[in-house]
Amino acid sequence: MVGSSKLITLLKKCSTLKQAKEIHGHILINGLYHLEQLFIHHILLWNVTNYKAMAHYVHLVLHHMHNPDSFSWGCMIRFFSQKGQFMEAISCYVQMQRNGLFPTSHAISSALKSCAKVQDELHGVSIHGQVHVLGFDACVYVQTALLDLYSKIGDVGTARKLFDEMSDRNVVSWNSMLSGYLKAGNLGKAQEFFEEIPKKDVVSWNSMISGYAKAGDMDLAYSLFQQMPERNLVSWNTMIGGYVDCGSMVSARDFFDAMPMRNSVSWITMIAGYSKSGDVESAQKLFDKMDKKDLLLYNAMIACYAQNSRPKEALELFSEMIKPEIYVNPDKMTLASVISACSQLADLEYCSWIEFHMNDFGIVLDDHLTTALIDLYAKCGSIDRAYELFQGLRQRDLVAYSAMIYGCGINGRSFDAIKLYEQMLGDCIRPNLVTYTGLLTAYNHAGLVEEGYQCFNSMKENGVMPSLDHYGIMIDLLGRAGWLNEAYNLVTNMPMQPNASVWGALLLACRVHNNVELGEIAVQHCIKLESDVAGYCSLLSSIYAAVGKWDDAKKFRMSEEGEIIKAPGCSWTV
Repeated sequence: MVGSSKLITLLKKCSTLKQAKEIHGHILINGLYHLEQLFIHHILLWNVTNYKAMAHYVHLVLHHMHNPDSFSWGCMIRFFSQKGQFMEAISCYVQMQRNGLFPTSHAISSALKSCAKVQDELHGVSIHGQVHVLGFDACVYVQTALLDLYSKIGDVGTARKLFDEMSDRNVVSWNSMLSGYLKAGNLGKAQEFFEEIPKKDVVSWNSMISGYAKAGDMDLAYSLFQQMPERNLVSWNTMIGGYVDCGSMVSARDFFDAMPMRNSVSWITMIAGYSKSGDVESAQKLFDKMDKKDLLLYNAMIACYAQNSRPKEALELFSEMIKPEIYVNPDKMTLASVISACSQLADLEYCSWIEFHMNDFGIVLDDHLTTALIDLYAKCGSIDRAYELFQGLRQRDLVAYSAMIYGCGINGRSFDAIKLYEQMLGDCIRPNLVTYTGLLTAYNHAGLVEEGYQCFNSMKENGVMPSLDHYGIMIDLLGRAGWLNEAYNLVTNMPMQPNASVWGALLLACRVHNNVELGEIAVQHCIKLESDVAGYCSLLSSIYAAVGKWDDAKKFRMSEEGEIIKAPGCSWTV
């Protein structure tokens, strides 16, 4: 028989879950149930990598304790909250009360912090009611957690009321209230409150700088940054992020270069900024400077390539990343960018390899990755496979619907696209630019002119401004149907400058219907906008030939030097 003192000594020395299970076995065999509380408290303090397995085991112990107590359950709730398992923390708090146990102040504050993180107002307000009943109104930790909850769910009025009623405030209380004003977008009130904070810490300053940066006021953010008595990495990264969001990459780079030290966030923010501005070369140079590259850095660079139409480089970097001598295990974000690159290259073979090896990477196919695959299969013409994946989605969102509608549209499945659009509206999902591109393409393939026109006009009603692509599709639709005057009127009334693709669509329609007058106008604009004009000249020449203007057809050609020779007396008017 093993005594209590020996088990306590062993417990203090053990450091693995296997050893902990053996000790717990001795506790149960010897009937030393009073040690279970100490056992749970001790192992939950371990800093282990595989904390989920340990948490699962402790959860089982809690449910089978001979003498269940609030302290042990409170330790479990706090553990979940600290590890970012917020939903599990809230669930554990609910289970504890179902077992007839009254929560401790630590359990309440941890549960409230979890509610704040996931903005679970229902459980948070319910716990607030218990605070009064259980007599924790004077506990600064509970009150601060409540204040943080209401600040994060946007109820600044209740947060301020709690703040004013607090008899004891710490810097966390002040910072939570400041965060509430900033989250509500009330910069003026936040600035006033910031000035009132008796002992500002670096979090106070960072919060205010972040507020100005998010509002796009980098001058005030910079001024405050200069006044800071002390700065940390968050201070510098906040400034860099603010300049990146404002599109001021020069200022962002100046701050980056001036940083006394950098972390992964600093590098990733800069790479993302260069990616957003289309400066892939600068992003690549930064990436190459890093000696030790982690997963997040690889993800940022692969995404940069994929988002800037450099799919081959994205796949090459991914292949390099998973080489045995480098190996960095990819995650879902990595694969989403890689699948996007495959989509741009219409490379089903490479993507099939990725799908096959997902289990090897430890990645489970979720809705986000499935939607990326839907987009790939749809664009590659495997519309049935795309539809199969779409049907298997747990939740269909705007991106998934738009990918399917666009896929059906470009693959000639017009009526499927229209049906999906109606289904999407039935699910109360508002369309975006991609949705309308697919839908208009579907109407174009089906030759449904009036329906297409109605769809095009409905874009503005849904808060979506048509782009050049949408105008191009509409002009092609009208032109194919012989509505050339309507197509020309649409071009001349565009809110933006028509490009060569738009005029080219009109020219093609003129060739189909042999309209010389509008064909001459269209080709004139195409020639102004493009350097390679041989194809446009050939189209107009074909129109001349079709209507019997043989001399004009012969004379309207390209000279050996690449200059246009047009028929004398040919009048082009716009």
